[in-house]
Amino acid sequence: MGLIPPEVAALVGVWTQAETACDPVEAGAVRRFAQAIMDDDPAYAADAGADVHSRYGGPIAPPLFPNHMLRRPYGTPDRLHERAGADPDFDGVVPATESLPPLAAFAHLPVLNGGSEFEFYRYARHGESVAVRQRYASIEEKQTSKGSLIVVVIEAEIRTAADELLLRSRRTLLRRVP
Repeated sequence: MGLIPPEVAALVGVWTQAETACDPVEAGAVRRFAQAIMDDDPAYAADAGADVHSRYGGPIAPPLFPNHMLRRPYGTPDRLHERAGADPDFDGVVPATESLPPLAAFAHLPVLNGGSEFEFYRYARHGESVAVRQRYASIEEKQTSKGSLIVVVIEAEIRTAADELLLRSRRTLLRRVP
């Protein structure tokens, strides 16, 4: 044990500043997302009747839509292309936000997806702006039959501009120590 340096352990529990998505919830983006997940619920359509929208106060987005709203603003550098050109070993993984400090002590270790959990509080409505804040909920070393594993749990909260909680997520990342 002892693979987690004190400067990494000190990051656990510290929330980042909220980062606002570059675009509000927009009908066209909601339509494309709903089509991609093959969910044609009329509540997502901007032109559905008032009877459909009365339950939610207007047209809404699918539950996971806010989780995918953070993307690079138009005209900003594409980090995927920057990293791929500079690092021949780049694995193609680029976080949606860079608000969390990187775990430099583990940058050389491959990352595996350990799963995600979501808690939903309410749907995002068309026209709403959303913001996300994140933190490392835990960073632990585990012993497995194949050696040490660094387990990183990232918690995120996605809220509206009015500070209403839409959803909370927990992502688990696994880094195997060679």
